[in-house]
Amino acid sequence: MFEKLRIKEHMEVANCEGLHVGTVDEVKDDAIKLTKSDSSDDMHHFLSLDDIEKIDDNRIYLKEGARIPEGLGNKAVMEDA
Repeated sequence: MFEKLRIKEHMEVANCEGLHVGTVDEVKDDAIKLTKSDSSDDMHHFLSLDDIEKIDDNRIYLKEGARIPEGLGNKAVMEDA
């Protein structure tokens, strides 16, 4: 299990395959608030702390099957298209 205190602003969040999902803006209660800059709709999105598999250095890995809001991690791909 991880410690909530280890999650810091600007940490990268990746899915279970290591692909970029977002960047931590802050931790609020039992959720991670992600930066708007990683979302295709320019809105903050939240991930449950229960969906975290592990924290490795400056990267948070989500569990397989974690609910990831649509549009996260896709902005850079959409802008390059």
